[in-house]
Amino acid sequence: MKSRDTLVRLKRFQAEEKRRRVIQLNAMLGEFTRMANELEREIGQEERRANIDDPNHFAYPTYARAARTRRDNILASIAELRGQLEEAEAQFKEASEDFAKAQNQEARDRGAERMVDVVAERRHAEMPEVLRRA
Repeated sequence: MKSRDTLVRLKRFQAEEKRRRVIQLNAMLGEFTRMANELEREIGQEERRANIDDPNHFAYPTYARAARTRRDNILASIAELRGQLEEAEAQFKEASEDFAKAQNQEARDRGAERMVDVVAERRHAEMPEVLRRA
C-alpha cells in the first residue's frame, strides 16, 4: 500500500508544519509581550523623571510619547497574533486528526493484508499433498 504510506507521510508533514506555526506564533507573542512590558517600564521611568504623566501636556517627554506609540502598535500586533494563533491551533488540531485517521486506516489495511496472508497459508496447509505439488 504505497499510496497509503505516502498519504500518512503527507499528513504527518502537514501536522508538523501546523505545529511549527503554532510554536512560532507563541514565540512571537512572548517576544511582543516582553517588548510591550519593557516599553511600559520605560514610559513610566520617563514620566517619573519629567514628573509629567499626562500625554496631552505640552511638556510631555518626546521619548515617552514615541514609546507609547510603539507600545500601542505592539499591543495591536499582539491582538492580531492572538487571532492568528487561535486559527493556527484549530488548523493544527484538524491536521493532527487527519494524520491520526490516516495512521489508523494504514493500520487497518496492514491488518487486512495480514489476514489475507494467514487465510492463504491456512488453505495451502489444508490442501492435500498431491495438489500442492501440482
